[in-house]
Amino acid sequence: MHFTAHDELQLLVLLAALAAMLAAAAVWRVPVALLFVMGGLVLGFVPGLPHFQLPPELVLVGILPPLLYSSAFFTGLRDLRANLRPISLLAVGAVAFTMCAVAVVAHSVLDLSWAVAFTLGAVVSPTDALAATEVMRRVSAPRRITAIVEGESLVNDGVALVLYRTAVTAVVAGTFSFWNASWHLVLNVIGGIAVGLGVGYLVRQLRRRIDDAPTEVSIALLSGYLAYLPAAAIGVSGVLAAVTIGVYMGWYTPQLTNGTTRLSGNAFWEITTFLLNALLFALVGLQLHGILDRLGDHSTASLVGDAALVSVVVIGARLAWIPFNVYLPRLLFPRIVERDPYPPWQWPLIIGWAGVRGAVSLAAALALPTDFPHRDLIIFLTFSVILVTLIGQGLTLPWLIRALRVVDDGGAEREDAKARVKASEAALARLDELVAEGWVFEDTAERARGQYNFRANRFRNRYHGVDDEGTEHRSQQYQRLRRELLEAERQAVIGLRNDGVITEDVMQRVQRDIDLEDIRLDL
Repeated sequence: MHFTAHDELQLLVLLAALAAMLAAAAVWRVPVALLFVMGGLVLGFVPGLPHFQLPPELVLVGILPPLLYSSAFFTGLRDLRANLRPISLLAVGAVAFTMCAVAVVAHSVLDLSWAVAFTLGAVVSPTDALAATEVMRRVSAPRRITAIVEGESLVNDGVALVLYRTAVTAVVAGTFSFWNASWHLVLNVIGGIAVGLGVGYLVRQLRRRIDDAPTEVSIALLSGYLAYLPAAAIGVSGVLAAVTIGVYMGWYTPQLTNGTTRLSGNAFWEITTFLLNALLFALVGLQLHGILDRLGDHSTASLVGDAALVSVVVIGARLAWIPFNVYLPRLLFPRIVERDPYPPWQWPLIIGWAGVRGAVSLAAALALPTDFPHRDLIIFLTFSVILVTLIGQGLTLPWLIRALRVVDDGGAEREDAKARVKASEAALARLDELVAEGWVFEDTAERARGQYNFRANRFRNRYHGVDDEGTEHRSQQYQRLRRELLEAERQAVIGLRNDGVITEDVMQRVQRDIDLEDIRLDL
């Protein structure tokens, strides 16, 4: 392939624009997806830039598996179990209700066939937790709300895409049987979970025998594909397979890896998921110009009206479903109230308003076959729903949380303190065992014992919410001192490198140790 100066200039403009959007997202603290959608949309209409056409297979097979795997990997199994009922009702009930509501409107108003209308409904039914949970953590929303929204987005991806596949199959085949579709739905779910567990077990056995950070992180990247592809090949849900292996490996990975691998893996996934989401939204924005050109037989007013109608239905259907999700089970089964009392009325409202759409809907729309009926219209409407929910819900969610005066109950911080107290107590008990073996110097043991006792007291006070001895203040002063000293170390090492006393490699090794000490400080 030969690149001309014009091609290189186009690439430079695109890369510079992407870098500017990344910087703007960090400075303005707005959802990255929103900036990339808007930025890609603007770039798509810049004269002279090429019109992009994403291959459908690239989106569904190339981008989705690692996104699903990483989301599932970092979703706690405990939170999923603790909130299984509300998550299931949202992931299945809200998805099905939204899909049916959108399908009815699309069939009766937009004049789409039932199969195509249900396909559109399935595409826009799953929520995306990335923007919503980012906002919730920023404004310190209650942990359970965040856990429910995250868990829902994880499970409803699989449910929605199984329904999506059923609807697409009905369009392509030209026939639809309710019982046949129901049977295939159950088979898809069970088969996808089974493949995910089977591949997860094999990957776990492989990683038990490896102790090399780059290799383990690479296998983790491939794990989503290793589950997705065989599941898709045998005709079951590759999405649920990727989600299942993510949850499975998220539970067992702490027992399989060392500190270096965990630090490398966390950094890798943070950057990878960020870039994949950004790339997906930016490329869709770039494609929209071509899509609008192909929708030339639709007037601008009708396109805007259709987009507004579908967006209102998507948002309204979720808000309408929330009372069924929260109150109906407790009315039908009073024993639920004994275990899980009615939440404050603000919580359901926030969960209902957190239904932002994102990457999964986008990937599903783009993965439609190129000859699928009304494909361009479905992509446009999906893009519009994502844009409306990102702006209308994503940007107003922090305002709503503050207006309703919903704050974090501090449960996560108390658990953090409890875990650190338990870890310190375990270290002190092990220290006594090692001293009894006779090989630990007494002054070394006393120094370590003093550090762990101070740490245990500090977090014990934090857990109970008291600090009569000023332990927290002393700890903060010490950490501030350590950070100043570490910065002095860092500058000294950089100075040695600049003066030619040490090599770049030596500086990197020493600086890494300094940075690790810095990361341990929680001031």
